[in-house]
Amino acid sequence: MTKDEQLRQEAYEQIEKNKNLVDQDPYRLTYHIMPPVGLLNDPNGFIQVNGVFHLYYQWMPFKTDHGAKFWGHYSSEDLVNWRHESIALTPSEWYEKNGCYSGSAIEYKGKIYAFYTGNVKDEQGNRETYQCLAISEDGIHFNKKGPLIYLPEGFTAHFRDPKVWKQEETYFMVIGAQTKDLKGAIALYQSKDLLNWTYRGILVGGGKGELQEFGYMFECPDLFHLDGKDILVFSPQGIETQGMKYQNVYQAGYVIGDFDPKTGEYRHQEFEELDRGFDFYAPQTTIDSKGRRLLFGWMSVPDQHEQDHPTIEYKWIHNMTLPRELKLVSGKVYQVPVDELDQLRCSEVVSHTVKLTKESQELNGIHGKSVELNIQDIEIAEGWMEISISDGGRIIYSADEKVISFERKSYVDGTTEKRQCLLSGLKNLRIFIDTSSVEIFINDGLETFTSRIYPSPKNDKITFGASKDASFTAFKWDLNVKNVNI
Repeated sequence: MTKDEQLRQEAYEQIEKNKNLVDQDPYRLTYHIMPPVGLLNDPNGFIQVNGVFHLYYQWMPFKTDHGAKFWGHYSSEDLVNWRHESIALTPSEWYEKNGCYSGSAIEYKGKIYAFYTGNVKDEQGNRETYQCLAISEDGIHFNKKGPLIYLPEGFTAHFRDPKVWKQEETYFMVIGAQTKDLKGAIALYQSKDLLNWTYRGILVGGGKGELQEFGYMFECPDLFHLDGKDILVFSPQGIETQGMKYQNVYQAGYVIGDFDPKTGEYRHQEFEELDRGFDFYAPQTTIDSKGRRLLFGWMSVPDQHEQDHPTIEYKWIHNMTLPRELKLVSGKVYQVPVDELDQLRCSEVVSHTVKLTKESQELNGIHGKSVELNIQDIEIAEGWMEISISDGGRIIYSADEKVISFERKSYVDGTTEKRQCLLSGLKNLRIFIDTSSVEIFINDGLETFTSRIYPSPKNDKITFGASKDASFTAFKWDLNVKNVNI
């Protein structure tokens, strides 16, 4: 038995051994992508080929903690019904023995070329890093080609997460990095054949330009064209909290700019967080056959009380966000749920036109643990309006302060914690609740809040309130997925 075969067998045994326990968890999600057992983190290799979406993911099947990661794999034809495929990559070779770390995929001559970081550590914890290639003809079975890029001068071994794209007959790759003087950076490479790569230099960060002093590590870079501009998404580490901004341990966000493929230069604006909630990191995008720029994010943050999640006792942890479409509107990246998610609706719509005056109300038929809420035509001139999701979370908009907040009951100590951002006015909300998660899309995707919540398992109340006068129309659907085959 090869090392690869052994690792696969051991991982599948973990799934089978723990299946009953995992399924008993009251916080298991209904329509989100989760690991069958163990830990899920970054989305990897997100791509559509021949009408099929492939979403690979960082997976540790043997424990609910980080370690020598596999690439797990889901596939779908509609972004709603997902099939859990066989393991894509195992850390079976010398150049990846401590993890097949994050990366991306691109189609070339009908095949999927998956680029990823091979992580190696010695007994003293010293790290080596290799940017590797694996090729697949069906998206399921991969033939590893080994390392293509070795660590260049000027960087520590925190050099990972290659993202590849084609532009003007040239292939480009961005890699998250840390310079020797411990500054976050993104390295740029280019190639004509996807096999031989030339280092072009530091794209952003590394002690230069607008991001010269912006944390000690940049992870999961993704550079793409959107509505006439070049958007760079990445996840910086080591950013100090500034008022309402940068409240999580690590961030995920973007800059808007212009990339010159001839010079390798990228001029850009200031960094903006992609999501204002508690749990959003390492997003990755792809472009689909309709020309849409689609995004998945990891619904967690590394090193942020991960081992306190109550799902740990059921031998699993973490999930993906819902798939989102990105749009550039008035100089800001908007996120909206993909249209296909309407297929999740499994009940007749319940609707109410509501006027609240210094009161709190439950609305007939609007409750549940796996639901979509669409709150339209919101009018609130002064005071505040709130929506409570059982005893797990609370959305509050203050018309006086022009601030929207999401509060939740901490799963660490039971206290109330919050995330906030400025919002000049509240027009509409689209809210996806799924047992132990909530994704809030504000004003047609202008802002989003993504968070795990852990309410009392039997509490499915949804309550609306206002300190003065507020009016709105509420629509609610129960949600369920026909086939998330894990």
